[in-house]
Amino acid sequence: MKKTQRVASRSQAAIRNPRSELLLGAHMSIRGGLSMAIERARSIRCTAMQMFVKNNMQWFACPLRREEIRAFLDHVQRGELLSVFGHANYLINLAATNPQFHANSIRALSEELTRADQLELPFLVLHPGAHLGAGEEPALEKIIASINEVFRKVPDVKTKIALETTAGQGSCIGHRFEHLAFILANVHEPERVWVCLDTAHLFAAGYDISNEHSTRKTLREFDRLIGRNRLVAVHLNDSKPACGSRVDRHEHIGKGRIGLDAFRFIMRDRRFRKIPKVLETPKGKDLREDVMNLKTLRRLAEVG
Repeated sequence: MKKTQRVASRSQAAIRNPRSELLLGAHMSIRGGLSMAIERARSIRCTAMQMFVKNNMQWFACPLRREEIRAFLDHVQRGELLSVFGHANYLINLAATNPQFHANSIRALSEELTRADQLELPFLVLHPGAHLGAGEEPALEKIIASINEVFRKVPDVKTKIALETTAGQGSCIGHRFEHLAFILANVHEPERVWVCLDTAHLFAAGYDISNEHSTRKTLREFDRLIGRNRLVAVHLNDSKPACGSRVDRHEHIGKGRIGLDAFRFIMRDRRFRKIPKVLETPKGKDLREDVMNLKTLRRLAEVG
């Protein structure tokens, strides 16, 4: 199937699916092959999906074979997913002070962006990095230099980086909007860098989104410092720890400390309508927990 045919197929799926505007789904495992993530997502009626482009706990992987790419792009259910994007592996740290670790991070991110581009994914979500004691300012400068270096290595890759807000656990960078704003303002190719919001991370970082008023206030701050036009994805996760704990532990929707108001607002606000929203909550292989959380979110999206 040619790329234009795949785009047409996705458009037809949007017309057939009255809930398509929700752009709602979950992170899906690629166990058994990349295309298996598509089947898992559609088995629970996802219209959006996040995935790793390789084993997320290994630095590197063999290049994708042509048949793997075709199997993913031409999968019969691919057109039923209106948004599919990637997440970079957890080993990558663009602020690493260890030279070998930093070199591995540059290479790994470059290779994963290339893989994501081959799979026609629009962006790859990335945790900015951790300073490991070196301090926030040097870390921010190193992250900027690292992103510039990665983009020099893959000049023709269309897949963008989406920097994810973090909980601020340990020495992680990205728990303040100011961090991401500084990176965006100083990278050489800002048009290749977007942002992904994580609700659990926001809450743990100290942004109170436990009610609609405080959620609106937090988003106004985001708009002022970063801009809603930079937002390309939202991770919908409740939080086990309290607001400001800077501890990253996800909980099922409505079962954590955030509550339902923030999720109701996000699901109903028209400004989020075209933004893909995915779960990263704990689950087993049968995806039962995803079904439960998606049911809650779909209910919250209903007005009246």
